[in-house]
Amino acid sequence: MKVSDTEIGCIVLAAGESSRLGYPKALIKVGGETLVSWISRRLSELGLSPVIVTRNELYQKVKDSVGDVDVIINYSPESGRTGTVKEGLKFLRRDSRGPPRILIVPVDRPGFSQSTLEFLMSKVSSTCPVFDGRGGHPLLVSKEDCDTILKASSDVPLNKVISPQRIPVDDRYLHLNIDTKEDVDRFLRAVEFL
Repeated sequence: MKVSDTEIGCIVLAAGESSRLGYPKALIKVGGETLVSWISRRLSELGLSPVIVTRNELYQKVKDSVGDVDVIINYSPESGRTGTVKEGLKFLRRDSRGPPRILIVPVDRPGFSQSTLEFLMSKVSSTCPVFDGRGGHPLLVSKEDCDTILKASSDVPLNKVISPQRIPVDDRYLHLNIDTKEDVDRFLRAVEFL
């Protein structure tokens, strides 16, 4: 499935502190590229034009690793993930009302398959993929919910701001969450299956 970037915007969240891991998650090496580059490439292969939101001190390294991809800075990442989403939304809406739907992709939740991405891209309303009864990422957000996010406080968790439909997917690595060195190792073993 291919889409035009006027139909679906895409925000990659890469502004976390990575305090538990001890080094930036966005810069984890996946083969010959960084994790943020690997995710960005996978999104681009489906016709998406990702916007990466990172923190000031990572900006140049992230920018250097992703090439011709928009990278912006969240100058207050300590405010929370919702604040990072808001920065991406403001960027996507800078010239107009922005795309009607947005895909939100946290860099530390890279276990989604291409089939899950394609499934989410086919949805109109806000949708959260679910595997074994647990919600995961990426998250597709409707225009109405994007408006709600922009009005929310940056420190309120996204799951307290919007309530997406929870739709089951067959994606065994959906819940892969990178927080520790063991998580990185588990992800690198799973990469060939994604």
